Amino acid sequence: MTRTHRVPRGVLMPARPHTVHRPTTYAVTALVVAASVALTGCSGAAEASSGGPATQAGPTVNTSPDQKRITAAKDEKAAALLPAAIRERGTITAANAGAGGGTPPLVFTADDDKTVIGVEVDLAHLFADKLGLRVETPATSWENVFLGIDSGRYDVALTNVTVTEERKEKYDFATYRKDDLAFEAPKGGTWKVTSGREVAGKTIAVGSGTNQEKILLDWNEANIKAGLAPAEVKYFQSQTDYYLALSSHRIDAYFGPNPSVAYHVATAGQTEAIGHFSGAGESLQGLIAVLTRKGSGLAAPYAAAINSAIADGSYAKVLQRWNLSTEGLAKSEVNPPGLPKTD
Repeated sequence: MTRTHRVPRGVLMPARPHTVHRPTTYAVTALVVAASVALTGCSGAAEASSGGPATQAGPTVNTSPDQKRITAAKDEKAAALLPAAIRERGTITAANAGAGGGTPPLVFTADDDKTVIGVEVDLAHLFADKLGLRVETPATSWENVFLGIDSGRYDVALTNVTVTEERKEKYDFATYRKDDLAFEAPKGGTWKVTSGREVAGKTIAVGSGTNQEKILLDWNEANIKAGLAPAEVKYFQSQTDYYLALSSHRIDAYFGPNPSVAYHVATAGQTEAIGHFSGAGESLQGLIAVLTRKGSGLAAPYAAAINSAIADGSYAKVLQRWNLSTEGLAKSEVNPPGLPKTD
């Protein structure tokens, strides 16, 4: 969820997918985190219990304004599903929460400090290609993405929005990525996180009010019941503080959105992903989706366009370009089961 802060190149921003109520039964460092992010529900690997690393770095990441995006041919069957008004108009507006700098590699400003780039922008262009439409990708705040969809200012949004049961009451979705979380730690260690037991007694930094915080605190509760030490959970005012804590070994790991972890691992070279998990927890794979107003008639054509891009390989090329191949889907779905409602 984007605020208006400029995000330094390569800086990790914690996700803020869901508000959670923090239990008071374990020690939590009394620092307030800055939950200013463009992420709604990012999580870890393909399977909740997977201990494999997040997608590893490519040799370079293109952060110039000249993106040389992957393109695709129009899919006539997908385009035929579009509402007549949009098909006749020939354009579509796909908003993102990239105002103020955004969050790499999802959506952020290029080296010229004005061009909005990232995997979400690339996919917005790719899916529009499949639908035979010209696309506009305005960057706005996280809150204004939803307000813009509600008002009709934006047709769709591609900005790391997680499918939830609560959101499905008001919006339609077409899925296009897994919602994954990852643990980031200094490179070269032997510690891996494959389950909640591996965090017992460790010091972990996490974003306040995020789904990953809820997962971590749930693990703490289970570990305490099993006679294990809880993790010490720490929160920081800034990303600089987080990196200083990680490099000085004041924390053992950061638990955050897989896309940001993968990007930082790729660009900084000092850390590695040591475990990753579904952002929905152990029982459900979280999913990121195209967001559109309920009843707009856009979810089905987008799902068809996404599936066409999956079939011809262009979708995989875009994810690979941003080191996010592990988050790829085999099939797009309309309004699948989402994260359950919370009290």
